[in-house]
Amino acid sequence: MKFGKYLESHMRPGWEDHYIEYNRLKEIVKALTKTELRMPERDVNHYTTSLTVQGMPSNFAGKLGTKDVTQEDFFKAIDANVLKVGSFTGVQVKQAKALLEKLEREVDVAVRNKTPGGPSTGLQALEMRAKEIGDTFLDLEKYININYTGFYKILKKHDKNLPSTPARQFYMARLHQTPWIQGDYSAVFVTLSRIYSKLRDDVVPEAQDLELKDFERSTRKYWVKTEHVSQVKHIILQHLPVFQVRQDLLSGDSQMTNSAYFDNSQLELYHARLEKRPQAIALRIRWYGLGEPELAFIERKTHKESWKGEISVKERFTLPPNLVIPFLKGELKAEEAVEALRQKGKTEEEIEKFRGLFEEVQRVVDVKQLQPLMRTQYMRVAFQIPFDATVRVSLDTNLCMIRENPEHGDSCMEAGRWFRDPTLPVPRTEITKFPHAVLEVKLSLEEGQDAPLWVTQLIESGLLHEVHKFSKFIHGCSVLLPDQVQAVPYWIDDESIRESIIASSNVASEDSTKSSLSKRRMTKKSMMEYPKAEEEDELRHPLLGDYSKTDLIEGGVDEEPPPSKSFGGLLGVFKKDKLKRRALPRMVPMRIEPKTSFANERTFLRWIHMSIILGGVSSAMLGGASPSDVDAHVIGLITIPIAIAITMYGVWIYYWRSLQIKRKEARFAIRFDDRIGPVCLAFILVCLYTTVFVYKLHTLSL
Repeated sequence: MKFGKYLESHMRPGWEDHYIEYNRLKEIVKALTKTELRMPERDVNHYTTSLTVQGMPSNFAGKLGTKDVTQEDFFKAIDANVLKVGSFTGVQVKQAKALLEKLEREVDVAVRNKTPGGPSTGLQALEMRAKEIGDTFLDLEKYININYTGFYKILKKHDKNLPSTPARQFYMARLHQTPWIQGDYSAVFVTLSRIYSKLRDDVVPEAQDLELKDFERSTRKYWVKTEHVSQVKHIILQHLPVFQVRQDLLSGDSQMTNSAYFDNSQLELYHARLEKRPQAIALRIRWYGLGEPELAFIERKTHKESWKGEISVKERFTLPPNLVIPFLKGELKAEEAVEALRQKGKTEEEIEKFRGLFEEVQRVVDVKQLQPLMRTQYMRVAFQIPFDATVRVSLDTNLCMIRENPEHGDSCMEAGRWFRDPTLPVPRTEITKFPHAVLEVKLSLEEGQDAPLWVTQLIESGLLHEVHKFSKFIHGCSVLLPDQVQAVPYWIDDESIRESIIASSNVASEDSTKSSLSKRRMTKKSMMEYPKAEEEDELRHPLLGDYSKTDLIEGGVDEEPPPSKSFGGLLGVFKKDKLKRRALPRMVPMRIEPKTSFANERTFLRWIHMSIILGGVSSAMLGGASPSDVDAHVIGLITIPIAIAITMYGVWIYYWRSLQIKRKEARFAIRFDDRIGPVCLAFILVCLYTTVFVYKLHTLSL
């Protein structure tokens, strides 16, 4: 579908006059392409110029009938469209904020005047108005995205047809600075959240001390495409309010969250967490907000086997930032920290719990020689009834992972820090930006209690893609430390994150190197040779093989905006002749329960049962039939090899499955269900019965 038709079919009724005039801009580009006189171009070099060579006038153009069509016409039209879209967006946002302020005042009055057990018709009408405002805001976001795509495509068409006057890079940079793209309007959802919370009459439990809090809850993780983030937020805030312990740190609806993870040179904690070994730990220091930390949360997460009735737990305590390094180096003793808690009036039970965790973390840092290794950084919006952990949903956007210890220079600990100096630039190879938002649904339910219906509906809405046991720490290590890891998670092969992985590599692809060399050979005839710019080199990543950005298939200029790459897609847009991947195993964590082994045994016994039936029948024919009964001997000789083959196949498949269950993993692209064996067995039996039938029919006809 052409983008012009796509635009017309996706316009919101009533807003038609405020969209980009794509077809008009397209006509201008076509007219410029037909009428621009092809004058001899001066020899332009990207590295040199001359101040005495006169160029063509910037507004030079030819004639189309009796009307002049110039580049200036195109640029004026672009500017006018950008201004139109920006103005309309600003008006709509201002109107939404005004409507929400008015609605919130009406909700306050309605809630105060509500009588217990009285009719709720008025509140339902207010809730419908809130939903309408939220839906309109989502339509506005869709409006912005469609217009942004339109500007990108028309500028791309312009540069393709008129390469002598490129404009896309300049205008796209300008677009990214405009308020309607760069602006943060998440405060609208914060107001919506308050309105829904008042309409629900949320009961806020008593505030809890989170400094020494342990958390036991089930967690499921999902990827959310960027274009679906606002829609997912809107669904959640109708049931849970936006929540932050420190409201003063809240920027819009989310706050900056940093977590510095620790490991040693062998990546011992990484591999233990990847393989989900019992009692595997993750150790991190978390802090919130921009700038220097005000409070450091020392957290330890311990993995336990759920099928044994155990629940993974997160334990934590807090330290002032100036005491973190002395704690990690063992200079801060437990008694000193305990005394500070006593002065705060903590109970002896809380103090003993703190002491145990303090000493255990300090000991493991010393014994395993742990250092800051990887930091995750993101903007987190949390949805939760304050201090009620029954249902908690967090959504992380702008997610990136950063190597804490730079490749060159002193380590963080040697510099007296537990995270790298934020004033120093981070090389591209030491940071990876994740292209999707990450949603976590955390439930702390009583035994036998089901998750709320709206949670189930959200999960099944198609807006989320579950990634079992996804870990930001594991992803960051596998991408930024490919030469140190011995195995990587299964989601590494998802095509939707490939470009982000390649962007963190500084290894030029083989094709890029060959191309560069061939170009240099071609320039030997010229007077001067200019080196190829470094940023033009194509990149590859050790985990993905010799891929480059040019291996991606791009849609046409006027095509409908290609759908976002599907989650879980494998190598779909890459050339198959380039699958030179580093031989690292892909780990797929599995939930193993005792019934899994029992099911494997039952399947094995059924294979053996079938082989016993066939073997028994064939043995009876061979041993029990008289020597003159040729038919029985023939059928027995045909059947007994099949029985032996079935027995051997059953033993092999049982052993293979047992090994996979023991490893608690499924190798990438390997299934546990047997798609070949049952089909082959049915085919063999059909052939056997057909052979016996034909044989007996032949003997009877003689």
